[in-house]
Amino acid sequence: MTSIRARLAGDPDLGAGNTLETLIRYGVRPDEPTIAFDTDVDGYPAGRLLTLGELDRAVAARAHWLHEAGVRPRDPVAVIAATAADNVLTFLALARLGAIAALVNARLTPEVAAGYIDRLGATALLGPRSLLGHTPAPRGGHGSSAPRGGGEQGVRWLGENAPAGDPDQAPSHYRHHGSDPVAITHSSGTTGVPKAVTGTHDSLFAAIRHRLTAPRAQGLDRWLSALPAAHNSTLTILNLALCNRTELLALSTQDGMAALTAIEEFRPGTVLGFAGTWSQLAGVDLATRDLDSVRVWWNTGDSAHEAHIRHLTATGRHQVPGVDGPTWRSGSVFVDNLGSSELGHSVFSITHRPDTSRYGRCVGRPDPYAEAAVLDPTGTPVPDGEPGMLAVRTPSMSPGYWNDSAATYRSRVGGWLLTGDVVYRDPDGWYYHLDRVPDAITLADGTRVYTVLTEERILAGCPEVTDCTVAPTPDAGIQILVHLTANPGRAGTPGQTLPVEAGSDLLEVVRAVLDPVVAAAVRRVVVAAAGQIPLGATGKVRKIALRTGDAPDAAARVVLTSPGELS
Repeated sequence: MTSIRARLAGDPDLGAGNTLETLIRYGVRPDEPTIAFDTDVDGYPAGRLLTLGELDRAVAARAHWLHEAGVRPRDPVAVIAATAADNVLTFLALARLGAIAALVNARLTPEVAAGYIDRLGATALLGPRSLLGHTPAPRGGHGSSAPRGGGEQGVRWLGENAPAGDPDQAPSHYRHHGSDPVAITHSSGTTGVPKAVTGTHDSLFAAIRHRLTAPRAQGLDRWLSALPAAHNSTLTILNLALCNRTELLALSTQDGMAALTAIEEFRPGTVLGFAGTWSQLAGVDLATRDLDSVRVWWNTGDSAHEAHIRHLTATGRHQVPGVDGPTWRSGSVFVDNLGSSELGHSVFSITHRPDTSRYGRCVGRPDPYAEAAVLDPTGTPVPDGEPGMLAVRTPSMSPGYWNDSAATYRSRVGGWLLTGDVVYRDPDGWYYHLDRVPDAITLADGTRVYTVLTEERILAGCPEVTDCTVAPTPDAGIQILVHLTANPGRAGTPGQTLPVEAGSDLLEVVRAVLDPVVAAAVRRVVVAAAGQIPLGATGKVRKIALRTGDAPDAAARVVLTSPGELS
């Protein structure tokens, strides 16, 4: 008998907009547990797994209310909600109606969120009404700055969220075409104003379809998601969990300590998140926490650093195949993925175990459903071993930026999508991630310094450093400003101002692990307290803020200054 996973993988009409409906149509038992949230929602308490039938009723109830409020197929509806529950249930309800959920991260500043919503041309808003009264934020160079505001009628405010209606009165399911938009999510905005990324019924399901054809992996029994709730990675994991019949707990926060507590209570086999969550755990003694259930850590977005990966793979346990069947080994597996909102799904993957050694910013090879190349600015492939721009072709790729054709076409060359990453490929076909294109630094002598690669070397070579950020100094533009979150002790306590001689050892330790040319350009090391490094809505460091001088307050940091800077 054909398994449900195989039937789903072979169903050409299945996509990101109708997974829930398809499972019910295929006869999956309505009492099967599906998803839980970390907050109460629609009468269900936090932590309780909704069955498939309950999830369907909750979605139908919201769909009925939204339809009564005037939402129709292909309407882009801006949704700004602080909880994973409201993001997930509202997406599913809008998809049932054939509308387009434009999920907006609740951590955006009101000014940026208002400008973003205005540029969407949304027909309606579920979220704070105050956002409709803000002056739109600058467009950051993308197209016209004229507000669109949902056409002649403007943006209709529907309320803070979609309350439950009558599930028995919900309209029948919209029949999606593969090219129908089902979601608009936005980039992290770490290099400027967030861009609205379109996801279609087919594109947001392409990688899921591929994964359903692969053998069922370990850790699929229970998942814990610390992914940003308004990001398309959450939509992908939601649909993948439904197709795999995996119990999923979706958190509303990316906070590492909150994730640890949830692991101990929910006992997941796999924990999913962005690199920022793992970096928060770098200074935590994980041996004091109960992480035995974890077999797999699953990272996406930006690839993770070796030091953070090794810290996690030392915990938990995992299975390895053997002639007499699988056996358990101590330590967990870390699946490191590189992707972006525009790619719709991570397209590079590499698996690390406690005994693996392929690091140095290696992100693996392209997944079988994707193609990749390394190009120069003219679109010409560069030789192996030379840095260039990462270009990808994949069925999961977004068709473009919503209401911004200029940015869409700027991101394409020769049929490839330029991801904005600097990489190189070795002769064996392994790809190595060096930096984001706008974050690389050019020194006075023309040397290119890759900030992410520099961070990797500092973390690998300085055990007293738990996380760091490298950026140019805003005054000279050619110096390297290193921000560190260091363990108390040798470097002093964050917030305490040290004289140069008291902290100069850390400056020299950092320089010692870098290439001589890069080391010579380091002018200072800033030890920042938690929360002082500027982060974007998805937890990524906003290096554009550091480039423009928005560094941690000098009164609350330890500045370890090069003696040469004192003259």
